[in-house]
Amino acid sequence: MLLRAVLLPVTAASRRDLLERLVQLVVGLFLYGVALGFMVRGGIGVSPWDVLALGLAGQTGVGYGNMTVLISIAVLLLWIPLRQRVGLGTVLNALLVGPSADLALAVIPAPDSVWIGAPMFVFGMLLLAFATGLYIAADFGPGPRDGLMTGLVRRTGWAVWLVRTLIEGGVLLVGFLLGGPVGVGTVLFAFGVGPLIGWFLPRITRMRESRSRHLASAPRT
Repeated sequence: MLLRAVLLPVTAASRRDLLERLVQLVVGLFLYGVALGFMVRGGIGVSPWDVLALGLAGQTGVGYGNMTVLISIAVLLLWIPLRQRVGLGTVLNALLVGPSADLALAVIPAPDSVWIGAPMFVFGMLLLAFATGLYIAADFGPGPRDGLMTGLVRRTGWAVWLVRTLIEGGVLLVGFLLGGPVGVGTVLFAFGVGPLIGWFLPRITRMRESRSRHLASAPRT
């Protein structure tokens, strides 16, 4: 009973549907980490959460990827008083994105100029929006940061935009004070990532739902 109260149930139209969605989840999380690597290498600023991660990494000596994992775990601890339920996607998000970002940083060279770095950042943001659509549409539960937002919205009754702004603004301020990189890319991310996710997510979700319905109706062999 305790596990049922804490964990989101995993449902699937068939075993094939479950397997395909698991692959989609892992690929989406891996690409999310790669996207972060491109944005960090772009050198024109990063998202608020990455400003915090890089600021803490610089202050502590802990690597960026490991710090991303530690922040995700810390955010999950904040779910406890909010009584948020954890999904498989939540756990894998916390554990996989950071190492994927470290891997990307190990193979993506630093650009020679902002004229190369800026397109790298934009590509990273596009890839991040696509990857977000992939892992959310797999439907295995929200990521740690998204769950914190929805949990606070439910508990406070405040508007989503207000809670999101307060979280992101607070994270950005702390990260900036710790020496995290804030730049034009940070502003670009703040205003650009939402519309991009809004374009990718419904399209990927419709394709995933259509595929799941097809698998549910397919004869079993």
